[in-house]
Amino acid sequence: MAEILVVADEPTVSAEVAGALEDGDADVRVVSSGELVRLVAEESVPDLVVTDMQVGSMGGIAICMDLRLEESGGRLPHVPVLVLLDRRADVFLARRSGAEGWLVKPLNSLRLRQAARALLEGGVYHDDSYQPLPLAAEV
Repeated sequence: MAEILVVADEPTVSAEVAGALEDGDADVRVVSSGELVRLVAEESVPDLVVTDMQVGSMGGIAICMDLRLEESGGRLPHVPVLVLLDRRADVFLARRSGAEGWLVKPLNSLRLRQAARALLEGGVYHDDSYQPLPLAAEV
C-alpha cells in the first residue's frame, strides 16, 4: 500500500486531494504545515508527497528543495514530489526545485490520480494542459 503525504493549509485543498487519492491502494496522511514534512518523513518515509504551492511560511517549492537537500546529505531516501501550482508561470520554479511532477490549478481528480500513479511508478508528470496551442501553418 502506497503512503501519500498531502501538504496543504487550506482545508478545501487537502480534502479535495485526499478524497481523490484515497483508495484501497493508498493510505493518505494530511499535514497543514511545510515544516512538518521533514519530521513526518524522518518517522516514516512516504512514497509520495503532494504539496500545495502556497503553504504558510514554507510552500511547495521550499518543501521540495528541503527534501532534496536531505536526500543529498544522505539523511532521507528519495521521495517523489508533486506540486500543485497556482499558475502556469510557476512551472519554472517546480522544475528548478527538483519536483517530479506538477499540476496547474484548478484541480481535477482524474489528472490528480494520473499524476500520483505516474510518480508512484517512478515516472514524472508534467501538466501541459495550459500550454499554448501551436498555430497551424498556413499554406
